[in-house]
Amino acid sequence: PLCSNNNPYASFGATLARDEEQNLWSTPHDVTHTEADDDRVLYNMIVVRNQLDKDSEEWQKLNYDIYTLRQTRKEVRSRWKHILEDLGFQKEADSLLSVTKLSIISDSQNMGKARDILLKLSEETNIFPTSWELSERYLFVVDRLIALDAADEFFKMASVVYPKRASGERADDSQKAPQC
Repeated sequence: PLCSNNNPYASFGATLARDEEQNLWSTPHDVTHTEADDDRVLYNMIVVRNQLDKDSEEWQKLNYDIYTLRQTRKEVRSRWKHILEDLGFQKEADSLLSVTKLSIISDSQNMGKARDILLKLSEETNIFPTSWELSERYLFVVDRLIALDAADEFFKMASVVYPKRASGERADDSQKAPQC
């Protein structure tokens, strides 16, 4: 029959919308979205927002916060990908940045060095926004870079591309020559 309930495409739009709600890291079907602390924060925000009336001011505020957090994550991931591609990892960038609950640290001896490099990246570069709390996901990425002997080069490139600025300095101030 033409009008049957067996249409496999009938719920396609609903499935996409549901996937978008659970898509905390902008990766479709990411089964690890509640594994890390920052994932749980976002997940809890979504749960609270979904319990509110869509016309309410609280719903709008939470929706904006969720959107902002997702955009920040996309921006950070984009920065990392940009540097990886500049280092010659054009084809491997996405796989280097892919972290799931099945990901493991390649060498337990690298854990301390990976933490040190990640802290150094957050303190000495602008690869992360100022309000960003370090994500466990990037610890795995730094570990992979250590295994590839590219962690120091990544830090150097991040320092050049995303230099730390003084709190009062604007982006265009560093480009201007001093005037007499």
